[in-house]
Amino acid sequence: MLFYLVGIVVFLCALHLLMNYNEKARMIRKIPGPKDSFILGNGPALMLSPVEIINLGRKLAKESPGIYRMWVFPLGAVNIYTPDDIELIVSGMKYHEKSGIYNLLAPWLREGLLLSKGAKWQERRKILTPAFHFNILRQFSEIIEENGKRLVKRLKSEAGRPLDLVPLISEYTLNIICETAMGTQLNDGSASTKSYKDAIYGLGNIFYQRFINVFLFLDFTFQFSQLSKVHDKYLDLVHGFTKSVIKERKEYIDKYGVKVDESADANDDSFVYKKKKKTAMLDLLISAQKENLIDEVGLQEEVDTFMFEGHDTTATGLTFCFMILANHKEVQDKIVAELNEIFGDSDRPVDMDDLPKMKYLERAIKESLRLYPPVPFISRSLNNKVTLSNYEVPAGTFCHIHIYDLHRRPELFKNPDQFDPDRFLPENSVGRHPYAYIPFSAGPRNCIGQKFAMMEMKLAVAEVLREFELQPVTRPEDIEITADMVLRNKGPVEVTFVPRH
Repeated sequence: MLFYLVGIVVFLCALHLLMNYNEKARMIRKIPGPKDSFILGNGPALMLSPVEIINLGRKLAKESPGIYRMWVFPLGAVNIYTPDDIELIVSGMKYHEKSGIYNLLAPWLREGLLLSKGAKWQERRKILTPAFHFNILRQFSEIIEENGKRLVKRLKSEAGRPLDLVPLISEYTLNIICETAMGTQLNDGSASTKSYKDAIYGLGNIFYQRFINVFLFLDFTFQFSQLSKVHDKYLDLVHGFTKSVIKERKEYIDKYGVKVDESADANDDSFVYKKKKKTAMLDLLISAQKENLIDEVGLQEEVDTFMFEGHDTTATGLTFCFMILANHKEVQDKIVAELNEIFGDSDRPVDMDDLPKMKYLERAIKESLRLYPPVPFISRSLNNKVTLSNYEVPAGTFCHIHIYDLHRRPELFKNPDQFDPDRFLPENSVGRHPYAYIPFSAGPRNCIGQKFAMMEMKLAVAEVLREFELQPVTRPEDIEITADMVLRNKGPVEVTFVPRH
């Protein structure tokens, strides 16, 4: 009996040495991180609730000089949040490949623009860039403004009582991405629309569960779990919804053709402008498919990617923006004064020419995105050995870039938890590191739709503040960030909308 016990102990010790003292592990374990466990490395330290794991990350970021690590054999990850380190990783194409954690999204988004790499990513980016041409955005502003009116009408019907912003704003942004990028109008409140949004939230929760559990992280073991069946059900819902969007747009084009944007640049040599100047992003993809630049699967990949990223991230940004404005009446008043200078007593709609005049409003939105970046972290794969914060990091390591922690570094932003739109005055931005503020990521793989998102947010906030005073219900101190694909609060985010007139 003693012999067997000694044998087991020797085996476990050998296993521990093999898993946690190999060359890669030794390099990574030199970096500060949570307490290591026998054999399992940092695995037990990460087995926390979605809120607790976020709090752990924030605690480690405050305690560590600019980097901390995680090690669970065979996976190693470093977490960075200083502008110099971030610039080294995202400013070029050397580390442009997304890390392995994005493989958890592959069954959903497959090889769309978010997940693709190399030549495929470059070709897809080239196809889609014209969808965000200034003249196309100008056309989109009318659709966004119309949806803004519908949002205001909805708020009037429920004014004077606390409203949960998350479902309200999510419906607003989903309608906009469908009508602009996809050229399809949704049936508000339909069962399929609600199922699609619920499925996205469900996939986000599964993404987190797989992220923290090594047995669920691996596809081989995940497929035998009960969670896998739920995952497949959600996938069927989201793919079915986007397939119906594609089908409807193709039927429309076959029947009516596509609208020509005569104001677009006639000298533009991208393929979509050679014959006709398309409007909706989906039209570009359909045109690319006809010219054999993308197949049916590729078209579906991009639609799934943009339907998710184009509505959920903007909805998150607007939700936290309305919440923080409700808690700062003095900022609201300054925005309203600026809007009064632009519109006077007129109730005319907002147009594209008004947006550049909304300078204070833009600063307020930027400051909201600093405090509450919709995508709080991004991740790259380190295909080469690299030095970050004076630590040598081995090739094959995941590199998580924590935008949330970057934006709250006191050496970059004085009193970082304070909401102060004037941080973004030109004179106050002089000398700021170009990678100190990256709510839309940065470098070649920055967000292709960031101008669209800013336009959408400015139009929404302007429309709402012209009609309502925002009064606080949820306070910043009430926010409990929970782990997800985008920044989410554990509970509802509530604001009361009080009519101004």
